[in-house]
Amino acid sequence: MNLLFVCTGNICRSPMAEAIARAEAAARGWTEVSCASAGTFALPGRPASGPGIAVAAAHGLDLAGHASRELSLELLEWADLIIGMEASHAGAAARLAPDAAVHVMTDFLPEEHARSAGGVPDPYGGDFETYEATRALLTLAMRGLFDALGEDAGGGREGSGP
Repeated sequence: MNLLFVCTGNICRSPMAEAIARAEAAARGWTEVSCASAGTFALPGRPASGPGIAVAAAHGLDLAGHASRELSLELLEWADLIIGMEASHAGAAARLAPDAAVHVMTDFLPEEHARSAGGVPDPYGGDFETYEATRALLTLAMRGLFDALGEDAGGGREGSGP
């Protein structure tokens, strides 16, 4: 199962989602899940944001080696499932790959959650607490995503994406 997470610049939300997805797959013992991330308007090679790196590290996640990349047809073709942080990201992916399985991250939140249909807010420019709120939202949605994928998504070997 290849999961691709998409945001705008690929320096805040999608790299954090990628790291959280890897951790969730490992926690569930799912070894055939590969994760990657990209941005609809990414400048290639940029590191993850400083507060994002700090928040990730506080939760045992490593974003220090992240380098941003732009969404491409190659990545979309690699992915079994594409998850945009907002509807605009999902829409951009769907325009490039009309037959792809595309969702918005908040689709996987509990229905009663206030953000269940609103997308993941962009923490860019925010402080540690802003990024922590984003991480918490992504973690909750990621658990819902993995629950929706079911146990048949796991097993075998783990990869890191293209």
